[in-house]
Amino acid sequence: MKIALIGYGKMGRMIEEIALSRGHEIVSIIDANNQTDFESAAFASADVAIEFTTPQAAYANYLKAFAHGVKVVSGSTGWQEAHGAEIERLCQEEGHTLFWSSNFSVGVALFSAVNRQLAKLMNGFPQYDVELTETHHIHKLDAPSGTAITLAQDIIDQLDRKDGWVQGEQHLADGSLIPSRQTSERQLPINSIRRDEVPGIHSVTYESQADSITITHDAHSRRGFALGAVLAAEYTKTHHGLLTMDLLFPF
Repeated sequence: MKIALIGYGKMGRMIEEIALSRGHEIVSIIDANNQTDFESAAFASADVAIEFTTPQAAYANYLKAFAHGVKVVSGSTGWQEAHGAEIERLCQEEGHTLFWSSNFSVGVALFSAVNRQLAKLMNGFPQYDVELTETHHIHKLDAPSGTAITLAQDIIDQLDRKDGWVQGEQHLADGSLIPSRQTSERQLPINSIRRDEVPGIHSVTYESQADSITITHDAHSRRGFALGAVLAAEYTKTHHGLLTMDLLFPF
């Protein structure tokens, strides 16, 4: 399979390594300093482009890829509120393809399935309140993480006592603390911690007066995310539309 990489930081380099080890060909690498390569024949020859950039750049990158008929796999977060509806329309009505996930880790896919099942069980035990905490490296720009928001939404879908999520406490890289914005018990708080070079930790805690129940996914490196992105690209080559991890791993 011919793969283009959009974004060539630590994640892009690891995706390149794994893609080559699985027998794929990297035909184009686009980063901030060579944006004109979107117009190259090499980029247009790609079966799939794998995009890991920033919330500010992602949407424009999708449009550039779509303009050349290139399918996209993306793990960029933070763009959905402004552009989610338009991307959905482009995929559903104009024949473009985007496989998007807030987290491509196989382990997170399994964790997400456990999270949904636990929330379903806990709907019958209203004495337990719930909160979510995500911890990431100091370079991560968005908070809460896209993965945390996805996990929270899955909980809200199962718990009758929660109406939506809200930004909880934010522990910033400089050691400062931004207080929680929670104003109602019907809100699910997502706490954010920025620390060192942590690849990603997500914990869901249910707490009652009697006890606490916590489930946690702790990524040891970015390798699991990179492998999942390549698996998603392999899936995307033969599928169309707006694709998700639920289709790749239908637990």
